[in-house]
Amino acid sequence: MTLFDKSELVSDLENESLPLAARLRPQSISEMVGQSRLISENGAIARMVRTRHLHSFILWGPPGCGKTTLARALANELDVNFREFSAVTSTVKDVRQVVKDAKEAKKLTGIQTILFIDELHRFNKLQQDAFLPHIENAIIILIGATTENPYFSINSALRSRLTVYKLETLTTDDLKILSDRVIEFFNDGVENGDKYNLHDDVRDSLLMQSGGDARTLIGTLEVAKTLLDEAGKDECREFTHEVIENAMQAAYRVYDRTGDMHYDTISAYIKSMRGSDPDAAVYYLAKMLASGEDPKFIARRLVIQAAEDVGNANPMALVVANAAREAVEFIGMPEAQIPLAQATIYVATSPKSNAAVKAISSAMKDIEDGKNYPPPLHLRNAPVPEMKTVHGHSEGYKYAHSHPGGIVDLQYLPDEMVGSEYYQPSGHGKEKAIKEWLEKFRDIKNSGND
Repeated sequence: MTLFDKSELVSDLENESLPLAARLRPQSISEMVGQSRLISENGAIARMVRTRHLHSFILWGPPGCGKTTLARALANELDVNFREFSAVTSTVKDVRQVVKDAKEAKKLTGIQTILFIDELHRFNKLQQDAFLPHIENAIIILIGATTENPYFSINSALRSRLTVYKLETLTTDDLKILSDRVIEFFNDGVENGDKYNLHDDVRDSLLMQSGGDARTLIGTLEVAKTLLDEAGKDECREFTHEVIENAMQAAYRVYDRTGDMHYDTISAYIKSMRGSDPDAAVYYLAKMLASGEDPKFIARRLVIQAAEDVGNANPMALVVANAAREAVEFIGMPEAQIPLAQATIYVATSPKSNAAVKAISSAMKDIEDGKNYPPPLHLRNAPVPEMKTVHGHSEGYKYAHSHPGGIVDLQYLPDEMVGSEYYQPSGHGKEKAIKEWLEKFRDIKNSGND
């Protein structure tokens, strides 16, 4: 096997020692899920494949969005040499060796070499500068992957020689496609009676918990399959909520990139804020930042926490958390630790309510149970007079501002859902006033008086 043997790019499926996410990695651009802006017909990466004209670039995006997959698929499409490094474990000496080999390969075969550097932002300035002459001389095509904003984390000399392509978090539809592929892979060659099954409600919960991260999704299903297999063939091969929950906890530990109890720490951080302990929350925040956790990951969890556990008891918590998220994007580390700490303390010390979570969960369950009814005629849109006179749209609608207190006796829910009360404010913080107002609103509606 030569230094540039390409078999590593195409044999992952057969290598059972690799994690499932690596084994199922697409081998071509057309097989990829998500990132349509880059890989669609007019996308920048698709144009590279079509014209076979490569240039060095940076792939910037959140974990599990397909940065490594995209780089490897591009190399496969163009049939070039491919070397992959991690900036966490590689050195300038390693880079020099690759450059030496790339020169030799280009001289002997005319084939270019792609050098893929994962977590490029972790190289210091001196290490980053080592790439400059080799990029300018086209000895290597550098593809760097980073979760950090490259306009802050990559030095200007290197960045000016690289095009930055921003990748987006995978959508729910993207993850749905991936989950279908995984189940299909599990069931390949399995007889009908023994097939694995992932019902829609369990899958939807898994997709939401995966947070747009393909590795999390696939890794969870891989561990879940192991749990089912360990239960024995006599057991139903059904991915239940319980199996997925147990698998996700195990997968978090297995795929801990930092080796520092990554998901146990983020769990403690979240639960400390929920429990209104700012000291513990700040401690776990510091623990994560010190171990190199992606501050954008922390910021996303902070925003979710503000909505999930504080909610309308203090609506400003969501504003403060989102402002911290924007500050992380804008200023980067290490200064970003300050707005993260400020927002963490604000969320931890805010009154708590999960009423919004309960409301949307209850409403979503009704929709999923088939209670998907059209709105009453008087609430429907009437863009032309005939929609009202002929079809009854907006007929009988009452303008709330024309009534005392802005409250009017009018049915807003579909007939079949009248009486449903999804939002039950806690009475904590600002929700105390909301609760009083809502009780008045519902009393007026129930009494039939304006």
